[in-house]
Amino acid sequence: MDGRLRCLFCHPLVFDWAFAHVQRSKYQVLLLIIFIAVELLCMGIEAPRVSILSDGIIKMDGGSIFGQIPRYIWELKSKPDRLNRVSLGLNYLLVKYRGLNVLIDTGVGTKETGDLKDTYGISSGKLLRNLKKEGLSAKDINAVILTHLHFDHSGGCTKIDRSANIIPAFPKASYYVQEDCWKEAHNLNERSKDIHNAEDYSCLERSGQLVLINGDVQVLPGLNVKKTGGHCIGHQSVHINGGGEKIVFLGDIIPTSHHIDLSYIAANDQYPEETLENKRELIEEAVRDGWLVVFSHGTTTKAGYMEKRDGLVSLKPVTI
Repeated sequence: MDGRLRCLFCHPLVFDWAFAHVQRSKYQVLLLIIFIAVELLCMGIEAPRVSILSDGIIKMDGGSIFGQIPRYIWELKSKPDRLNRVSLGLNYLLVKYRGLNVLIDTGVGTKETGDLKDTYGISSGKLLRNLKKEGLSAKDINAVILTHLHFDHSGGCTKIDRSANIIPAFPKASYYVQEDCWKEAHNLNERSKDIHNAEDYSCLERSGQLVLINGDVQVLPGLNVKKTGGHCIGHQSVHINGGGEKIVFLGDIIPTSHHIDLSYIAANDQYPEETLENKRELIEEAVRDGWLVVFSHGTTTKAGYMEKRDGLVSLKPVTI
């Protein structure tokens, strides 16, 4: 069955009509379902349209990114610069469906300057420009789902206005984040303070745009989050269902295609053993169910399908 039609048979309108006519014969109910399905098709219901966009590039220490893996191995996959930094993409997703425009993560944004910009070799600020190429402005974004609140994922949530005030970058959007991730970001310690910037997210609560969620939930119809932890408290991956396919934005639980290898875990992961177990589970599901996975920090390889042959998992890259 066509993926779009399959979604229609699960559409709430179909079930509402079916229950309203439960006293009728099965044949009549089936006709009603078919009728509504055809009507909805004519209304242009379609699968979500997903695009990988980029906010630019960030450079991080190779040893930090690849953890326990020796340099002589990881440098064959990602060549470091003279400061031992490897280049990472600042990828985010734009999801268009049902008249909504949803962002998943926002990159670094345009506020970072000075030492931080130099330390991380940041070349960012492309988010709004790339949205414009998609025919959208900041006011067209209805929702922002954040995998977590590290500055390289949440920096684009806010901007500086002409009066030098920090304000939400997307004035009509609701911002979704795990509640314990939010609490952690306001109770930082010596290990976590340098990877957070309160200016990236604090004003979201004051503006009334913050939505705190708990655990694995459906944020919007067809968009679900799975709380993974591991990389940090309250980290989540985002699962998009539609058109007969599942697309999963992995966040930093598996930041690049190199990290499909279970032993590749970043040194700055807060709970590396938790990362390991969640990676194992996600990879098994992705292989079994044919997920299209998207890497938040991929450069040349940003998405693909995981395959398992002879006990080894590999990636079949694709472009979306």
